Amino acid sequence: MTEPLAHRRRSAATRTAPGTSARQAPKGQQTKAAIVDAALGLATQIGLEGLSIGALAEVMQMSKSGVFAHFGSREELQISVVREYHTRFEDEVFYPAMSAPRGLPRLRAMFDNWMKRTSVEIDSGCIYISGAVEFDDRPGPVRDALASSVTTWQDALRRAIEITVEEGHLHADTDASQAAFEIHGLILALHYEARFLRSPGCIQRALRGFDAILERCGAQTAVPRKR
Repeated sequence: MTEPLAHRRRSAATRTAPGTSARQAPKGQQTKAAIVDAALGLATQIGLEGLSIGALAEVMQMSKSGVFAHFGSREELQISVVREYHTRFEDEVFYPAMSAPRGLPRLRAMFDNWMKRTSVEIDSGCIYISGAVEFDDRPGPVRDALASSVTTWQDALRRAIEITVEEGHLHADTDASQAAFEIHGLILALHYEARFLRSPGCIQRALRGFDAILERCGAQTAVPRKR
């Protein structure tokens, strides 16, 4: 099987050549990676629009010209942050799930990993969600980078559902796009309920919602849910 996310290019700012450790990477690459890391931390708190070369220069204790030299523009800095966020999302959510057996175990592993990351982001914030609010009506490269990252993940989730159907773990007539839509909706609702409304018990409701979607689509208890 060819997984959609498996072929996504890793962030140039944080990935080195095969056999090269981060310590061995060129100093300029290490500096850029450190700037992107700091920028991602700021963006989770103040949003992509809140990022500025000046603010990062202060955090990094560098000159504005020194930070600017690594990106060339504020827009390129924002895009680099989106790419780094996507890379970390893959590393925490998608790739670990690939070690689970095909079908329902892998789909559940993907959701479990997504929930773990979401639980952390209830406090730190999610670039995909905050970025969508900031750039939903603003066409341009930053919006394109955000939309591409989210679409790539949605495609991978839908494909995982299709494979679960192929493995016979869900009904043959399962609408993978609809199921993916509903699963994504659970995560969005969780962020809203937990981060904005501070509603108690919303994580458990999201988990029950996921199980309810699977049961409606024919998931059998013979394929146990990983706890």
